[in-house]
Amino acid sequence: MNTFLLQIRLLQVLPGNAGWMIALIPLLPLAAFVLLGLFGRKYFKQSAGIIATILLLASTLLALYTAYGYFFEYGKMDGVYQKLVPLKYTWLQFSEGVSIDMGILLDPISAMMLVVVTFISLMVHIYSLGYMKGDERFATYYAFLGLFTFSMLGLVIASNIFQIYIFWELVGVSSFLLIGYYYDKPSAVAACKKAFIVTRFADLGFLIGILILSFYSGTLDFNTLIQRLTSPESSELTAALSSSFLGISALTWGMLLVFIGGAGKSAMFPLHIWLPDAMEGPTPVSALIHAATMVVAGVFLVARLFPVFALSAPDALNIVGYVGAFSALIAAVIACTQTDIKRVLAFSTMSQIGFMMFALGVSKYGGEEGLGYTASMFHLFTHAMFKALLFLGAGAVIHYVHSNDMKDMGGLRKLLPITHITFLIACLAIAGVPPFAGFFSKEEILLAAYNHNPAIYWVALITSGLTAFYMFRLYFSIFWNKAPARLENLSRPFGRAEGKAHGGQHGEGGVAMMLPLILLAIGAAAAGFIPFGNFVSSDGKVLPSEFHLQFSIAPVALGLSGIFFAMAMYKKQNVLPDKIAASLSGLYKAAYHKFYIDELYLFVTKKILFNLIGRPAAWFDKNVVDGLVNATGTGTQTISEKIKSMQSGKVQQYGIYFLAAVIGLAVLFVYGWK
Repeated sequence: MNTFLLQIRLLQVLPGNAGWMIALIPLLPLAAFVLLGLFGRKYFKQSAGIIATILLLASTLLALYTAYGYFFEYGKMDGVYQKLVPLKYTWLQFSEGVSIDMGILLDPISAMMLVVVTFISLMVHIYSLGYMKGDERFATYYAFLGLFTFSMLGLVIASNIFQIYIFWELVGVSSFLLIGYYYDKPSAVAACKKAFIVTRFADLGFLIGILILSFYSGTLDFNTLIQRLTSPESSELTAALSSSFLGISALTWGMLLVFIGGAGKSAMFPLHIWLPDAMEGPTPVSALIHAATMVVAGVFLVARLFPVFALSAPDALNIVGYVGAFSALIAAVIACTQTDIKRVLAFSTMSQIGFMMFALGVSKYGGEEGLGYTASMFHLFTHAMFKALLFLGAGAVIHYVHSNDMKDMGGLRKLLPITHITFLIACLAIAGVPPFAGFFSKEEILLAAYNHNPAIYWVALITSGLTAFYMFRLYFSIFWNKAPARLENLSRPFGRAEGKAHGGQHGEGGVAMMLPLILLAIGAAAAGFIPFGNFVSSDGKVLPSEFHLQFSIAPVALGLSGIFFAMAMYKKQNVLPDKIAASLSGLYKAAYHKFYIDELYLFVTKKILFNLIGRPAAWFDKNVVDGLVNATGTGTQTISEKIKSMQSGKVQQYGIYFLAAVIGLAVLFVYGWK
């Protein structure tokens, strides 16, 4: 019997009102969206941030309480964490067994994600009190944050695959609003449209995948769908595997199409082109969307359906692994060349999401073979801490310097001491330096890859070294190097100007901006010590975490080498970076221009799709389709012009017509009738 069947017993072991209590976690941010969206600009212009933050604080406390109860009180039975459905409401019933439900699915990954999403969103809410203070659309900004948080929380607790699709699209809409928040900037408008359109193409694949899976499984409910498509004796699984197209089973096609949806949201190659441009939104938005929420939705989706991937569609899971590995490598190479501080972090995010994806791709189901699954979720958890910290730290730097370009920075460690220390902790964590959080999760990913796919392991090892290099290139360029003359002369006035613009804060932005940095720095430093395998694993059973000293030597050494190379090149101003860039002229130029993938998309759309398909289709529509319709109208008008004189209203003409008709009939009857 499939071991997964032991896990999906839906045990109603929660307290009686627990379902509604969990439902409040997403509903409180929704209340903030409705309240501030309708009345914020008129009645709560000054207090909008406080109201939204208080509501999200309540949501975060409920999420922590729920996670504690699940992991330590009622979630485990017979040594296995159960999949519980404390609340379920049938919204649309299509047939027996097929319905769209609004429910809550509580299991290890949803409990973990509730904590991650609410905590990171709370940090962004607090940080924005200082960063966005004085903004004309302050209440609207917090309304959009509430909508996004509600959408993401609804996504992670969805019990129905179509329910997750509904919230999936809501996440897309709310990210569109946040990325395009500065709607008076053409670049922001273009960025939000680009993100929306690219992810819509990916979501079409997701929708088709949902239809395929629901057709063969006969259900939209996650637990039932996974049971039917993983049980060897299931007739639904047999039908899905026996049906094929181009030699590939229908089930594999369905899972690949679902992954396409996840790849679009998580900015995996080649659907990653929207992510760098999405930095046009406010910097706290980048910390929320691109650290712990929207971009990890694809990883969460693959993890949610992981039993089907691992047990019934291993070929699809292999593709997940290779796409993740390639995305991680190409993003790391591009990040080494970028000079915009937020774009470096954007490509860093793409690279780290690639780590999570290929960790799932190399994993099996159950026991130690499932280490990749646990490592992926562990890295999702730790990455949320240090990447949110990096983005918010970048926001503090931009807040002070009034520029995103690293060329305008340097020597800021004394001017921004708290930002400097917290940013350094985040860089050490993402570089995999022990004992910071990223070391533990990344080592488990590398170990899983080493045990199951040596090719992906070597790609991951090289990428981890590049990660350390480009992150400390960023660190030294901002906080060391030689301070540019403009900054040396104007740093103090800038600080006072920012203070006046943001309510008299000092150069680093005040308590509202510093408190989230300190809390996230604690998480980035200490989160790795959580025995994550005790709580999250592929089969719900405890997977003890083990530290392999000998295995860790190579990754740590490579990471430290990357740090020292960055130190030699960027700690002090010198000609070495320019010399190396010149020696790698072709590769450096291609990486700086993101390997011309955006230009390739433009060429395909403008030169091929628009010219070869769009223009002929437009001509056919205008001249053939519209022409036929217009010809019908023109013909009718012409005929009416010709015959309208017959309805002149003159009795004399009618008399002539009558006489002519009588004579004609007489001739017909006399000479023609036989």
